[in-house]
Amino acid sequence: MAKKMKTHRGAAKRFKRTGTGKIKRFKAYKSHKTGKKSAKRVRNLRKPAILTRGEHKKVDQLLPR
Repeated sequence: MAKKMKTHRGAAKRFKRTGTGKIKRFKAYKSHKTGKKSAKRVRNLRKPAILTRGEHKKVDQLLPR
């Protein structure tokens, strides 16, 4: 009997799967030192990004469905 694959807990906290199966990530460089960054730049860092095809393959293995 094959073992169930375990979810990588670190990846599970950083990535979410969208309804269409794409993987969403959150942007870096927003946790501190935002005073010198423009308001537009900080605002855009709030928006999630979709992983590229190469990154998607790697993260897909860490997050079994």
